[in-house]
Amino acid sequence: MSRRSGILEFAVLGLLRESPMHGYELRKRLNTSLGVFRAFSYGTLYPCLKTLVANGWLIEEPGSAPEDALAASLAGRRAKIVYRLTAEGKEHFEELLSHTGPDSWEDEHFAARFAFFGQTEREVRMRVLEGRRSRLEERLEKMRASLARTRERLDDYTLELQRHGMESVEREVRWLNELIESERAGRDQRRSTPENSARQDTTSGETGGLPRHRDDTPPDPSDDTAK
Repeated sequence: MSRRSGILEFAVLGLLRESPMHGYELRKRLNTSLGVFRAFSYGTLYPCLKTLVANGWLIEEPGSAPEDALAASLAGRRAKIVYRLTAEGKEHFEELLSHTGPDSWEDEHFAARFAFFGQTEREVRMRVLEGRRSRLEERLEKMRASLARTRERLDDYTLELQRHGMESVEREVRWLNELIESERAGRDQRRSTPENSARQDTTSGETGGLPRHRDDTPPDPSDDTAK
């Protein structure tokens, strides 16, 4: 499986965990909610869906509304197929959510992982955020070293583009620092509360660590100026 197809399968399973959908709804959600998928086609999505069905992670169901089937029949088209997550599919997705290896820190995969942080355990969120920050700090150091070596040979516009790329990475690192500190503050607050320390938190989608004061959108890791 390619990295790209693996990310798509992860995102499809995550969206279908929220509710069953047909292909058009899935494509729309992938385009609007996950920017990393804004340029993919039905030709990419449907083979992915067929693979997930074959693996037993999804099942196909006909559209449930009778009027939909009638309208499709009158128009000479088949009723839309609705895709539903199976119990095995939910278990597989939860297993994928627990992964915190280097792939989860890379640009495309991190964007997809972050989109489902509401369904992810706090400790896993922390490891992914810290891994992403470490990866970007390494990238930033290399960019600064490269700029220092080539500064004298660059024209003003190329130099400005290099600076813009560095600023994009620096902005994401600051954003990650805020998220990490918020996650830590939420965890420490929960531990210090007597009624919470007496019970184990079993809610995967706990969002107490998300900073609520920020109303701007997160940096887009797929921005090629940040690479």
